[in-house]
Amino acid sequence: MGRLTVAVSVFTGLILMLSACTQESDTDIESATKLSETSPTLRIAAAANLSDVLPDIIKGYQADKALDDQSIDVTYASSGKLYTQIKAGAPYDIYLSANQEFPAKLAKEKASQVNGSNDTAYQPFTYTQGQLALYSVSKPLDKIDTASLSDVLMNGDNAKITIANPELAPYGTSAKAYLQSQHIYEFLSQKKRIIQAENISQAFQYAHTASVDYGFVAQSQLVAIKAEPEQFMTLKPDTYPAILQDGIVISDSNRAVDFSDYLRSAVGQQYFSQAGYLSVQ
Repeated sequence: MGRLTVAVSVFTGLILMLSACTQESDTDIESATKLSETSPTLRIAAAANLSDVLPDIIKGYQADKALDDQSIDVTYASSGKLYTQIKAGAPYDIYLSANQEFPAKLAKEKASQVNGSNDTAYQPFTYTQGQLALYSVSKPLDKIDTASLSDVLMNGDNAKITIANPELAPYGTSAKAYLQSQHIYEFLSQKKRIIQAENISQAFQYAHTASVDYGFVAQSQLVAIKAEPEQFMTLKPDTYPAILQDGIVISDSNRAVDFSDYLRSAVGQQYFSQAGYLSVQ
């Protein structure tokens, strides 16, 4: 009987220990869940041209909302590449494109996927309008007017010109359209004088390092580096397709919705204006 009593006592002790461990485990899981809900990482897929302005907007957002504990992770790439990643299941909360086409596609696809489910299908929103500029560190541009620009590009001692990939980067699409409107795109292409970059950041690097003579870049990139007046020419907005940049919330994160609202607020738009973009309000 003594041995049986000891065995029962040991068994009871083990049950109590397991119960305590289970309660502690449940508490840990509950705490981790609450922590995840209060300070999750906000994951943003952003067009490459936003790399100069978005960090400042994020800092302003965190300060205004007192969210020092929230991590915001941004991936910069061409709009087309990011769209492909999202289609493949990349876990982003917000997609900030440099055009309107890709967010519209995602909205349509998301709407068909959530039909009958509890998920939310968000609609795209326009958060800024980009400006296209011609940039050169070796060929002064301050003495050239827009009327003679085509002749300069055509006859510039076999000058090389870079544009972002028109199939993936909206700034490249607009640059190609501009050259086509001036009836010089085919000529430059045949002469192999157009150097295609993967995205607008790479196009800027080619021009900035003088790897090419001219580069069609984002005005915001030139504002960021405080480029000298003779180094660039801002193209008139009516000479190329408007670079309206749309975003879309692609998860059910309330913080993603809040951040997208901040982008379109008067405060958010001020950041864009100061960075060389056109206001959309």
